[in-house]
Amino acid sequence: MRRALVATLAVLSLAGCAGLQTADTRSAERTLTAAGFEARPADTAEKLAHLQSLPARTLVRHTQDGATRYVYADPASCKCLYVGGDAEYRRLRRHEDAAVKKFFSVEDSAGGPDFGLWEIGPR
Repeated sequence: MRRALVATLAVLSLAGCAGLQTADTRSAERTLTAAGFEARPADTAEKLAHLQSLPARTLVRHTQDGATRYVYADPASCKCLYVGGDAEYRRLRRHEDAAVKKFFSVEDSAGGPDFGLWEIGPR
């Protein structure tokens, strides 16, 4: 009984992680597209094999013939390679900076709430 419970919890945990990973992948792909990255499908067996050899869901800088390109491989969801240049990469970084500012704005708490309960002062 106990083994069955542990096994069930492990399966549910892995399924939850896979769901989060899929949502994160879709979010990353929307962000890449909004920044101007182009999705190129792995429409041949050779391209699919190459796609699967790349680091998955990681933005990689690649220089070839003096041109810098940024690639993001998604071998699982869309089975495609997102490709962009320096302009798309700069737009991507601006988008990330805006998202950080939106969710993590810094406010001055002088005269505001008392955080003494948390003991957040220097140690």
